[in-house]
Amino acid sequence: MGNSPEEFDWDNVETKSFGLGYSEEKRAELEKMYDETLTQVQEKEVVTGTVVKIVDREVILNIGFKSDGLVPLSEFRDMPDLKSGDEVEVFIENQEDANGQLILSRKKAKILTAWKKIQAALDEDTIIEGIVKRRTKGGLIVDIYGIEAFLPGSQIDVKPIRDFDIYVGKKMEVKVVKINYANDNVVVSHKVLIEKDLEEQKARILNNLEKGQVLEGVIKNMTNFGVFIDLGGVDGLLHITDISWGRISHPEEVLNLDQKVNVVVLDFDDEKKRISLGMKQLTPHPWESLPEEIQVGTKVKGRIVNVADYGAFLEVIPGVEGLIHVSEMSWSQHLRNPQDFIKVSDELEAVVLTLDREERKMSLGIKQLTDDPWTKQDVLDRYAIGTKHKGIVRNLTSFGLFIELEEGIDGLVHVSDLSWTKKVKHPSEFVKVNDELEVVVLELDVDNKRLALGHKQLEENPWDTFATIFTNGSVHPCTILSRSEKGAILELPYGIEGSVGVKHLKKADGSLPEVGETLDFIVLEFSKDEKKIVLSHARTHETEEEREQQKKKAPANTGNKKKKGKDVAESKTTLGDIEALSSLKEQMDSNDGDAS
Repeated sequence: MGNSPEEFDWDNVETKSFGLGYSEEKRAELEKMYDETLTQVQEKEVVTGTVVKIVDREVILNIGFKSDGLVPLSEFRDMPDLKSGDEVEVFIENQEDANGQLILSRKKAKILTAWKKIQAALDEDTIIEGIVKRRTKGGLIVDIYGIEAFLPGSQIDVKPIRDFDIYVGKKMEVKVVKINYANDNVVVSHKVLIEKDLEEQKARILNNLEKGQVLEGVIKNMTNFGVFIDLGGVDGLLHITDISWGRISHPEEVLNLDQKVNVVVLDFDDEKKRISLGMKQLTPHPWESLPEEIQVGTKVKGRIVNVADYGAFLEVIPGVEGLIHVSEMSWSQHLRNPQDFIKVSDELEAVVLTLDREERKMSLGIKQLTDDPWTKQDVLDRYAIGTKHKGIVRNLTSFGLFIELEEGIDGLVHVSDLSWTKKVKHPSEFVKVNDELEVVVLELDVDNKRLALGHKQLEENPWDTFATIFTNGSVHPCTILSRSEKGAILELPYGIEGSVGVKHLKKADGSLPEVGETLDFIVLEFSKDEKKIVLSHARTHETEEEREQQKKKAPANTGNKKKKGKDVAESKTTLGDIEALSSLKEQMDSNDGDAS
């Protein structure tokens, strides 16, 4: 049976339990082999694990660690076909929890991996693909690697985007342009991808650009002066005047945004990259299709497309316009604002006055549709010299005013023919524009279409009567209207004016009267033809001795009738005494009473 009990080595049996009995060298070798089967892991890092088993709410993963890890099944919702043996990336949250369990997270691994990929895309300027999740204020939200990135509206395309909703739910290639880790914010751009392609396309277009070249483009923007057209990476301006041969007030009348149009290159600037385009140039000029039956004297119908200070433009057919000068709108010789006759969009008839098909110019008239009032048979009788009429004041000048008696018949009233008694310096002192004024015909010249009119001639010349009232030496109460260094202007009875020299203006105390003051004045000189009255206040308070001295100072008669007459007049005013002056005053007061 082998060794006897006495011969068995019990010490050797007692000292060797499980795992013991290896030499130190053998033990070290075995430990080394075991350690090599395990992976050294660090917490808070991403590693690759293999699915070992899927239980009710968890997935068991082997990451090569001494124990398997657990991940909630809810973190694999995006992998409905997950099975044992699949490899996934996980984040090590805890190597060993209170239960000695390895805790892993796929969600955090995805986030960390996504940020690494996003950073790499920014550093390496690579293109990544995302899915547009929704629109937001000012742009779109794009999902890239599970991270929500912001795509500004201005970075979607090179042309303005008016409807962001069309991109929602679609895949889109983008480039990362900015990362803000503090706010977990990523900004991406799709426009930069388009711009890169467009730069090459733009260079090709500009290199091959020629005047007269016809291109297809898309209207990307509208303004009141024209539209900007995208020619495939290059923008060109289609000015409003080059859209249509006819006049339009805004491009939207004939064009729409995003509309495809054919245009011709009119001009371009290589340095500034400016391209001028035309659309109307692709169709024949309307003047070429103007009917031959339209000649000078022909009546045409059209629509007013513009009104200026000098006239209005009538569109006969789209693109063909004629000018109706303001002087051809009315027979009136007094020119007025064209807007008094015509407004934009008015439809009317006119007569062709001049026509130049080569220069593409046409002048029209509307007054020619009626007879010239100066050519009417009864004009000589109706406006015979001495006939009275009423008219409307149309214009004032420094020398007079123009009054319209009827449409096309104007007459001039000279400033001197407004009043017998008032010295009118400017017609505005007497009348206003659009006032009605009664006049009498003084002269008539039918050949030159001229009428001389007068207003004061409606009454008899009162100076015939004044000659009997304001006799030399007569005394009258007068009011100072204005005063100067040389004298003053006086208002006499009946509203007429007279003048007085400064030496004849003094009062008895030597002072001068103020404007508005009323005093007695004696007439020194009266001239009916010159409508002139010279007076003196000083003579009303002279003594007999002073009057005698004035007589002696009077110059001798030299044969000058005018001077002699003046001396006689002054001599007459010195004759008599206080009673004589009083009698003259009473006579004037009596005359004033009769006049009233």
